[in-house]
Amino acid sequence: MIPEQQFEEIYNENYHKVIGLCLGYVNGDEDIAKDLTQEVFIKVWENLKTFRNEASISTWIYRIAINTCFQQSRKKKFLPLTIDVPDEVGEEKFPTEKRYHNMYACINQLSEINKSIILLELQDIPQKEISNIIGISYEALRIRIHRIKNQLSKCVQNERL
Repeated sequence: MIPEQQFEEIYNENYHKVIGLCLGYVNGDEDIAKDLTQEVFIKVWENLKTFRNEASISTWIYRIAINTCFQQSRKKKFLPLTIDVPDEVGEEKFPTEKRYHNMYACINQLSEINKSIILLELQDIPQKEISNIIGISYEALRIRIHRIKNQLSKCVQNERL
């Protein structure tokens, strides 16, 4: 397969996963997420010939995406997500959207590594693949995910992390 076709296939298979991860890092700012996603795929294109098949291509791309998002979050701190919906309308018409925004606001309070873990988990990435992406054992990952979910539950219920 010629490199352009290979890259196009990789891009099509992984674009939605990468932009979903980036959106989580930038509090849903689509413009920044698209820029980060583009940066990720530029890095994939530039380094595709050095990919050694030691992990799956998607694991390798997630690692690039996480590193790219880490670098961006170090440069610029993103404001927590807020939703400005009047209470009388918000409680009746938008309860799911409000919970969704509250959850992501809580996720953004996590450490960078825990944030990466839960964003990958929310995208239904298999936990064994997440452990490879993050570089920790599967057992340690399972324990960490359990603790992260407990933290998020408390946060969403307006308790402190």
